[in-house]
Amino acid sequence: MSARHRIRLSTPAAHFHDGFPLGNGALGAMLHGSAGAERFDLNLDTLWSGGPLPAEEGPAPSLLLPELREVIRKGDFVQADGLARRMQGPGWTESYQPLGRLDWRYATTGQADDYGRELDLAQAITTTRHRGDGGPVELSAFVSAPANVLVASVTGAEPLAPPSFTSPHPGVQVSEFEEGGARWLVATGRVPAHVLPNYVDQQNAIVYADDEPDQDGTVAAGMGFAVAVALQRTASGEVRLIASAAGGFRGFDQRPSADLAALAEQARGPVASALASSTAELRAGHIEDYRGYFDRVDLDLSASPDAARAELFYHYGRYLLISSSRPGTQAANLQGIWNADVRPGWSCNYTTNINVQMNYWPAEPTGLQDLHGPLLDLIRDLVATGATTARRYYGAAGSAAHHNTDIWRFTTPVIGEPWFTTWPSALLWLAAHAWDHAEYGGAGDLALPVLRAGTEFALDMLVPDEDGRLVMSPSTSPEHRFLVAGSDAATSEGAAMDQELIHEVLTRYTRLASDDLAERARSALALLRPVAIGDDGALLEWYGERPSHEPGHRHVSHLYGLYPGTRITETGTPRDFDAARRALRTRLENGSGHTGWSQAWILCLAARLRDAELAERSISILLDELSSESLLDLHPHGSWPGGHIFQIDGNFGAVAGMTELLVQSHEQMISLLKTLPPSWHSGSVRGVRCRGGHRVGLTWRAGTLVGADITIGRPGPAILDIPGDTPPLTIVDEDGTLVPHAEAEGAIPGRRRLTWDGLPARRYTARTTTSER
Repeated sequence: MSARHRIRLSTPAAHFHDGFPLGNGALGAMLHGSAGAERFDLNLDTLWSGGPLPAEEGPAPSLLLPELREVIRKGDFVQADGLARRMQGPGWTESYQPLGRLDWRYATTGQADDYGRELDLAQAITTTRHRGDGGPVELSAFVSAPANVLVASVTGAEPLAPPSFTSPHPGVQVSEFEEGGARWLVATGRVPAHVLPNYVDQQNAIVYADDEPDQDGTVAAGMGFAVAVALQRTASGEVRLIASAAGGFRGFDQRPSADLAALAEQARGPVASALASSTAELRAGHIEDYRGYFDRVDLDLSASPDAARAELFYHYGRYLLISSSRPGTQAANLQGIWNADVRPGWSCNYTTNINVQMNYWPAEPTGLQDLHGPLLDLIRDLVATGATTARRYYGAAGSAAHHNTDIWRFTTPVIGEPWFTTWPSALLWLAAHAWDHAEYGGAGDLALPVLRAGTEFALDMLVPDEDGRLVMSPSTSPEHRFLVAGSDAATSEGAAMDQELIHEVLTRYTRLASDDLAERARSALALLRPVAIGDDGALLEWYGERPSHEPGHRHVSHLYGLYPGTRITETGTPRDFDAARRALRTRLENGSGHTGWSQAWILCLAARLRDAELAERSISILLDELSSESLLDLHPHGSWPGGHIFQIDGNFGAVAGMTELLVQSHEQMISLLKTLPPSWHSGSVRGVRCRGGHRVGLTWRAGTLVGADITIGRPGPAILDIPGDTPPLTIVDEDGTLVPHAEAEGAIPGRRRLTWDGLPARRYTARTTTSER
């Protein structure tokens, strides 16, 4: 495989976020790459603290809702924040947990200048090479999905010691024994029954349970886990380590298992099976499975040397999604599936006011639609658990979730400040993922029930303003505040993002349904207050002109309608489009984009705004300032080792943004090369999926489109939007037959639109006359 798919480094990892992550969606390992001594930080996607959520008791917070709305209407926003605090839930989400650390001293070390480590993104294999006392030594490793094991193989050395396992969880039992020609290590233990978020300063932040499991092996909280490792020398002289793990999760509403003996047997099973196969067989099965995903899309910028790192970053993001989200696994969390801390940053949970959504922005366009499934499963569960939250906290129908959730499908507002807790719109946003899955050609069975739950909730959250227009109340702009009367506040009504989300959910529900609820939604849409534009021409974040507490805030929630939403477009809503551009400029002038994920969002917005210079700048910042040595996305945090926390959403958001630079499909057409960065002067991409189920590949040289391939998804007129300086095109179908096409109206200045009658599953090739010579 070519070097453009490899991350090559000359030093071992200095911090966790400098390591190379391996994973199969469930089992994760972070490798640090020290010469002769590998460290594997192990994770399992279902290993979380806590247990199923108990029913809440006491008066319903919704009893305070009429008073809160009245205070908001009077403009006493400081008092509104006080009331919002009284409407918070009883606690926080639980935390994603590490299994522990596997250390293996597998060789002596020699000359340091012979050291190197690399991650092959096209095969999902990491390799560390160095010179030992006896000559060259190589350790290669991968995590196989078909076999459900970690495999690490050493050649050129005799291991100095068997692997050892240490866990941050107390009371872990480790047994070692010989069996079947292999040396075994089996570790069992339990994770905490409760973990407070890292930002909550309280005693007893980590609580372990000491209860005995019931007769069925289950406990109320604090699930069990097991790690099984086998060390084996093969007939060829290779020494290999094979490991797997099992956890006690049995479902978000089921007591977890702490039957450690049963979990140990469960963990041993895949290892025992893998020992019966050669490493070459395990590797071949792993590569075939992995490349079935990775090879679906390819971005090739090798003809643009200055864009080589951007291309690598693109492939790395796809690699991370394939490695952390597979059918049947849990959704990728704030760190995918890789975490070494019992109290990880922000609980390593699902932050639903941007981060978990961003994780899956690239899934549909980059051909990984089946990897979207774990998030869709999470959404389906939140519709169920969020029904109680909607009713108890707002007296509303439908379902509601706030800014955090976890494996137990937590939906209530956490304890904290209203600027992050009082935001019940998570399901309204998540509904867009069910919609997009269907729009891109996937199953549409989830879209209607999610949109129905969102529509029911939204209608009960709308109240008339002083002009009779409908606004959401209460409403906040995620994690941001405005200044008022010498103080700051967050809780008001009709914040821009909430209005955008409600408009989107109601509109989409009316397209799918024709029942009484749809009629109510249509009536509400007619009265829904639109997002406002300020005196300076910029899109307003809140209802009315209000000074921002932080003009350079990391969230750009008020620009949801531009991206990831689709309401704001250059041709459809030109006034709002210009207002969004102005609002983004204000954010940037005041320093927004200082976290990896927020800079990735800026990249996506730049793609929609056709701002190629801003897109180039965003990619540069992501690569040079907000990525680790191994290209993992970073969130600055002064109290964390190295001054940063690894947070995976920026890796995924960057892939989505870079795809949008080349192909967009949100305006009922396929748009090519809308926002080409200057350094991407020549290149190609293939396999990009579009709304309507279409698939696209294209090639450009010296900034000019020279050809495109379009495989039609849904029947009907195909509309291709291309740069205006594209030379004349001929279009032929897959049989080589010339296809008549016409110029379509409505193109923006500097662009052209071509249209022809497309047939489903037919491939059409557009080529410029110059490319045919």
